This record gives sequence, structure tokens and C-alpha cells, in this order.
Amino acid sequence: MKIDLPEEIVAIKDVARKFAERRILPIIADDYEKHVMRREIVEEMGQQGFFGCLVPEEYGGTGTGYLSAVAISEEISKVSASYGGSFICQLAGPPLTLLNYGTEEQKQRYISKIVSGKFSVLFAATEPDAGSDITAMKGTALDTGDCYLLNTTKTWITNANTADIGLVWVYTDKEKKHKGMSCFIVDLKNTKGISAKPIKTMGLTCSDVGELIFDNVEIPKENLLGEVGNGYSMLMSTLSNTRLFAASRALGVGEACIEASLKYARERIQFGKSIGDYQMIQNQLVEVFVEHEAAKLLVYQVAINKDKGINDMTELATAKYFAAEAGLKAAQTAMRIHSSYGFSLEYPIHRYLRDATAFPITEGTSNIQKMIIARNILKG
Repeated sequence: MKIDLPEEIVAIKDVARKFAERRILPIIADDYEKHVMRREIVEEMGQQGFFGCLVPEEYGGTGTGYLSAVAISEEISKVSASYGGSFICQLAGPPLTLLNYGTEEQKQRYISKIVSGKFSVLFAATEPDAGSDITAMKGTALDTGDCYLLNTTKTWITNANTADIGLVWVYTDKEKKHKGMSCFIVDLKNTKGISAKPIKTMGLTCSDVGELIFDNVEIPKENLLGEVGNGYSMLMSTLSNTRLFAASRALGVGEACIEASLKYARERIQFGKSIGDYQMIQNQLVEVFVEHEAAKLLVYQVAINKDKGINDMTELATAKYFAAEAGLKAAQTAMRIHSSYGFSLEYPIHRYLRDATAFPITEGTSNIQKMIIARNILKG
């Protein structure tokens, strides 16, 4: 199904596709097995302007909007979901949180360096016992008068071992629960008491994922982001942006799976004809094709509405849930259609499936999305 995109977005999408084919495709198979993340590729994406779509020009962005950002993210993810994940941190998460809640000094100091790729950035809320229930976090920041003393362990953090700066959510007043949560900007390279270790994953292996430990880390008072106690609402706002790009990442992988499956179904000959001539194969292809097209319409519509200033949480949860599940199903189907060759490391299918397994988990699980949808539609 052809989506009628504006000419300028078609052009941006084409630039992203060519970049991914030229810079990422030749290296991704080898790097994937070695668990290598190349920071220079992220920097080059920043130099291309890929991360500036949601940021005004005065802070180093292009201001082209959500639709262009989704289109770029989809094209990069089609070649590598790991590098597609860069949009969650470098474009949608910290930059917009700083833009919406930061002081003018904070905006000027950080945003342009993040979207240009000069600074690698992370945002850290998840803890070993606080994932979907983020209010169960145990991390604290004690106001000592001169500074805040930060103590927490954060896990499953993208860019944990390589980021220059991070946004870290902890409690400043645990008794107030979610109303006692605050967010801090942390200089990860020049602050004592911070340690990181990588987490090895089955998929998205060109992403830097790890655990961060903050042990009596002194945070200057001016590094508080927003107001004390406003952290929970800030985090929900952040996730309302990052989830869209988790969905667009799933679109990219889903499309790669469908293209590979169609090609193989045309070329693979069994019993004297291509396997695509058999109804059992056709049925599988049609199911994932239709679901992928529906997912694309959902994701693109959320982006279009966001560009209009409409932030519908039900629409967003629907798009994230459906795109994640459709992407995973497309990868599972590609594995079945390719059969033994799909199981081989010589083909990219194993990579698609390993990556797609993460989509119903990251940036809010599928069960959490269904919970959000159910709660909102029952309100009427």
C-alpha cells in the first residue's frame, strides 16, 4: 500500500536508505557476530541531520518533524535495528526531554551536541526490580545542600558503556512515590563514582546495552532537569516519544523480512516450481504483508498527528503494540519460509529474528501497551 508522502520526506527517506546501504550494510553481518557498535556511524548519522528532525534550528536541529524522523528511522532499521535504535536516544528521548523541560543554558549546552552525534547520550530509569512498574525504583538523590548525592543501579540501558551524558531518574522523596521522582543530567565521563558493565544480548548485538552503577555520585544542583518531584511526568512524556521510534524500528525489520521472503519464494524451486506457487507459502506471505501494511499506516498516522500537535496515547500504544508484534511475526515467518537456509548464519534471517524478539519488550512491553489501550477505551 503506497503512502502518499510529501516530496521532501520521500527525498529524506531516500538519503537514509542510501546511507544505510553504503555505510551499514557492508559491515553489519560481521559486526553483529562480534557484538561491535561503531560510534562513528552514529556520529555520521548526526552529521547527516538524521537526529535533528524534532529539534528547532536554533538548537542545531532541522525541525522537519515526526513523519520525516519515522521515515528515516525505518530505513536505517531495515538494514540494522541496532543502529535504528540510535533514534530512541539521540533523537526522541533526551533531546526532546531537554527541549521541553530544560533551562535555556541546558538546552544550549547539550541539545545541538546530541543531535549532531558529537555527544552520545542515554536515559536511565529501569532498575533490576523496576521495569514496567517504574515506581518500584530504589534509586535516590539526597539533597546535601551543596549538591545531590546519587545512589542507584540502572539496567538495560542503551549506550551504558559509551555515552557522554545521561538523563537519570531517581527519587528525591521516596515517601511521595511518583510525585517524589526527579531527573538529573549526569556527566558520565567526568564524574567520579560511576561504573558500567555490558550486558550480552541475543539480538540487537550492535547496540551498547549495559548496567550502570552510581555510588555516592555528586551531582551539581544546576544539573536538576525540570522541577523537583516532576520526574515521573517527564518520564511518561519521554516514553511517549521513544515508543514511536521503537515502532518504526519494527517496521524497518518487518519490511526487510518480507522482501527477503518474497525473493526467496520466487527463486526457491521445489517439485518443479517456485515455492511461492504453493498456497501454504502464499498464505504465510499474505498474512505478514497485510499486517505490515496495517502497522505502517498506524505508525505513520501517529507521526502525522504528532506533527499536528496531537498526542493520543491510545493511538501510540496501538501503533507500538501492533508494529512490534507484526515485526516479530514477519521475522518468524521469514525463518519458516527460508527453512534450513533461514537457520544458517549465511543469511540475514537469523539476525532479523533475534532483533525482532526484542520489539514486544523494549520501550514498554506488548502487555503494557494492551493495558494502556484497554484502560483508555473503557473510559469511553
